[in-house]
Amino acid sequence: MVSKLAYYFQYPFVRYALIVGVLIALCSSLLGVTLVLKRFSFIGDGLSHVAFGAMAVASVLNLTNNMLFILPVTVICAILLLRAGQNTKIKGDAAIAMISVGALAIGYLLMNIFATGPNLSGDVCSTLFGSTSILTLKIEQVWLCVVMAIVVVIVFVVFYHKIFCVTFDETFAKATGIQTDKYNLLIAVITAVIIVLAMNLVGSLLISALVIFPALSAMRIFKTFFKVTVCSAVLSVFCAIVGMLLSILVGTPVGSTVVATDIAAFFICYVIGKFAGGE
Repeated sequence: MVSKLAYYFQYPFVRYALIVGVLIALCSSLLGVTLVLKRFSFIGDGLSHVAFGAMAVASVLNLTNNMLFILPVTVICAILLLRAGQNTKIKGDAAIAMISVGALAIGYLLMNIFATGPNLSGDVCSTLFGSTSILTLKIEQVWLCVVMAIVVVIVFVVFYHKIFCVTFDETFAKATGIQTDKYNLLIAVITAVIIVLAMNLVGSLLISALVIFPALSAMRIFKTFFKVTVCSAVLSVFCAIVGMLLSILVGTPVGSTVVATDIAAFFICYVIGKFAGGE
């Protein structure tokens, strides 16, 4: 097993995939705690469908770098979701369902009408559930992911206390003078960036798992926001590494294997929390 891994790590594309996977897992876990506590975790699912629709449009337009199109579209939809969620006529969950289902349907429709390859079903399946694109990353894409991950981590650390206040008691935070709308917008934009980065790893339908499972696992053991956030980040990175290594050894899809590892970690944390009684 060790010799097989050593053999594979001789290739740069394997090292690139591991670096990107770890960075995506770290960023997803940081925002995941906030999204779960705000009961807004399904925004990841909604934005992933939007990213799928944007990817379909980029494919139809034959864009060489579809990231330049997918990222701004997803960020704009994150802002629209936030605004719609504040509308008394369209509640947050209804807005997410409306935009996500619409984007998914339009994306699939465009891919059918303007099919760019003979294997349409294979292209759709790989986009939704993850593909081998994580193993064909170029050094430019890796550096783009590194820069975006650094920005996400810095923003989270700098605005940690504000995010903490907005997460637990938005009304009180607003009363103390914190501009809650701006920080909610910041959270939504960062989430959109993470969603776009994660599409190459797990596919658009499995992205929510990277956001939700590490946070829920950490909450089984710890009770404070700081400890849950740290535990979530460590656990998410660990599961990403284990999942990707298992994928290489067994030959299973990368995204599904990482998510399955997150699910296994959740059950382990659940058992630990039951016996330890939490902290």
